[in-house]
Amino acid sequence: MLLLIAAFGIVLLGAFAQSVSGFGFALVTVPLLAMVIDPRTAVVVTALTNIALNVAATARDRRHVRWRVTGALTATALVGVPIGLLVLVTLPERLLSVLIAVVVLGCVALVWSGVRLRTGRAGIGAVGVLVGVLTAATGTNGPPLVAVFHSLGYDPRTFRATLAAVFAGAGLIALTGFALAGRIDGEVLRLSLATLPAVPLGWWLGNLVFDRIPPLVFRRIVLVGLLGSAGAALAAVAA
Repeated sequence: MLLLIAAFGIVLLGAFAQSVSGFGFALVTVPLLAMVIDPRTAVVVTALTNIALNVAATARDRRHVRWRVTGALTATALVGVPIGLLVLVTLPERLLSVLIAVVVLGCVALVWSGVRLRTGRAGIGAVGVLVGVLTAATGTNGPPLVAVFHSLGYDPRTFRATLAAVFAGAGLIALTGFALAGRIDGEVLRLSLATLPAVPLGWWLGNLVFDRIPPLVFRRIVLVGLLGSAGAALAAVAA
């Protein structure tokens, strides 16, 4: 019961963060869930609950989605997902936990730096492959997309909607891979079903403040929180 309560709270926090800033669900949930359950289960549970969040967000904000960019990123993510699955299945749990924490720290640095990535066909294709790898291996696929969309100059609504559409597409591909690899078992389904109600609740709470908190301010709050979660995950592995 305590595990389910903790997992529910973590998913709620992740959904709230993504609702307000457009990203952060997996970056929040994966390292924190990996502290209370094994990292492989944390990645798959996050993927399952994240699908519901992103499909609903995409449907609601579909008018703001840049579909051509979404299609290009999702198509190239197909190349990266098998590589990420190989990492997820073969890497020892302790090393996988370290990898998740290190990826989160790297993602925080990428977003915080405000770096702009190339947005030509080759640049978007490379980011799509990276998104596929990160989606399947660690679940933390947002920051490369944040960097690309920042370079494209998307407004907050377009930014959030297009992120959700790419997350949904890449997530569905990854879930197919998880199923084929036998990673969706009874424990994963139990945790996913128990925490699923936290997704709409967190999104609703985030929407209440979406237009009231400057996006830059909230993004910095999320990034500080991610530094803390990644640091805590590394400390747990080292203990």
